[in-house]
Amino acid sequence: MGRVTDRASSPAASPLPGPAPATPLLAPLLSAEGQALLAEVRDHDPAQELALATRLRREHPAELVSAALAQARLRQRGVAKFGAADAYRMYFTPNGVEQATRGSVAAHRAARFRALAPDSGNSGNSRVTDLCCGIGGDAIELARAGLAVTAVDLDPLTCEIALTNVRTLAPDGPPVTVTRADVLEYDTTGADSLFIDPARRGGRGRIFDPEAYSPPLSWAIDAVRRVGAGAVKIAPGIPHELIPDDFEAEWISDGGDVKEAVLWHRREGGHGPLSERGHGGPAAVVPGARRATLLPSGATLTGRGLPDPPVRPLGRFLYEPDGAVIRAHLVAEVAEDLVGGLLDETIAYITADEPRPTPFATAYEITDQLPFGLKKLKALLREREVGVLTVKKRGSAVEPEELRRRLKLKGPQAATVFLTRVAGAPTMLIGHPAEQAGSAPS
Repeated sequence: MGRVTDRASSPAASPLPGPAPATPLLAPLLSAEGQALLAEVRDHDPAQELALATRLRREHPAELVSAALAQARLRQRGVAKFGAADAYRMYFTPNGVEQATRGSVAAHRAARFRALAPDSGNSGNSRVTDLCCGIGGDAIELARAGLAVTAVDLDPLTCEIALTNVRTLAPDGPPVTVTRADVLEYDTTGADSLFIDPARRGGRGRIFDPEAYSPPLSWAIDAVRRVGAGAVKIAPGIPHELIPDDFEAEWISDGGDVKEAVLWHRREGGHGPLSERGHGGPAAVVPGARRATLLPSGATLTGRGLPDPPVRPLGRFLYEPDGAVIRAHLVAEVAEDLVGGLLDETIAYITADEPRPTPFATAYEITDQLPFGLKKLKALLREREVGVLTVKKRGSAVEPEELRRRLKLKGPQAATVFLTRVAGAPTMLIGHPAEQAGSAPS
């Protein structure tokens, strides 16, 4: 069960009946006619939308056809974040689908919130207040994890969509309440933990100043401190000096792409396994720690306070750290585990003499090291009959697509070229993924 309440209405409002909320703004789409239309346009080609809309408007109200087509487009975009099974049952707004948390990331975060519960064995008694809930991406996974959720947003349609999404995708979870309110004025009394996802986009695009977030980062930090436990979602590029000492910072990648960063807090002396510094397993919140989490594996690396790795000559193998590792400033930890060093003190490429398995970096076997030069590279690739070239770069201004165009490659072989610096000098490194070592040309 769940309900939408308004800050100005009675908090004792009755839960909405039935399996799905017939909310005022969504009601046309939730009707039998609306559902039939959504099913019909689910996989439509946007390029043929005008002809489809013209046909459908002969049988259905024009407003309903427009709403169904708009929702179908948003659902198609939502598949990348939520997967087809969830996205085609959800409802979105344009801003909502753009800013919503990826489902896999939200599920990971919900598992950590479950561990934050005062009694993790009966987490349904623990309530997470989700401020700036948007279309409910995080609220869905929190409810699926068995946590009671109070979700808060200011926009009426967004609130209705959030409740519809949670009740549709987590029907067996604890009660969810969606409240329309200004988060800056919302009373968080009764929350066991707090999750805040400030808006980081404005009329001119992304907002890079954390104090220009809505709400500002400093306000969100103070709000979590007052509750005593919780998390704040932030941009991955946040300067480390802005991270408070009593918060843990976690950078999360999914499929190799950095998706977000989160600041976690647990008041010293709080309940549950995450209240003891350095204990509680991989989910433990450790004040001051820096963490990189890689999805879908869930591999987690925590900082050990190491100095910068040494610079050394190129070895047989080059390791490209995951973006979350780089953002978390944990390259030194990976280098130590690989018994390796850096090619250049300003470049996050690790080199080592022996192959070692690690989830935190991708290994390549290097066959050639050349000073930067297009003619030399073209001649070598032609000799090796390389027709498929993967271009990676760090510390180089060369654009990969322009390089491939100028090389005019032909041949059945594949290779990887790294455009980088070695001890300050522009350098080209040729190789291939380490697991393909047996296929390398001699």
